[in-house]
Amino acid sequence: MITFRDAALVVALAITAVTAQAQQANSVVMKNFDFAPMSLTVKAGSTVTWKNTDGEPHTVTSVDGLFRSGALDTDETYSFTFAKPGTYKYACSIHPRMIGTIIVK
Repeated sequence: MITFRDAALVVALAITAVTAQAQQANSVVMKNFDFAPMSLTVKAGSTVTWKNTDGEPHTVTSVDGLFRSGALDTDETYSFTFAKPGTYKYACSIHPRMIGTIIVK
């Protein structure tokens, strides 16, 4: 017999899983001197979070000057909310070959 407490726990776990998936869906990882994924599509109003998993610092710097992180050390993050639709190109200002794109619909 399933109790109310058991049902509440199942619902709480499901909500946590959906929230974690949504957060991961709007995440970019800096790994092996690349952004992964290199291109990410999100809805207007979404927040994207970048996380540096390399042993070297990286930045997230938009080509058009809209956003710019400081140097992110290992396991540090930077987040930016994209209010308007468009295509936003960015790079690491320390390692300019690291490039990425956020497409906002």
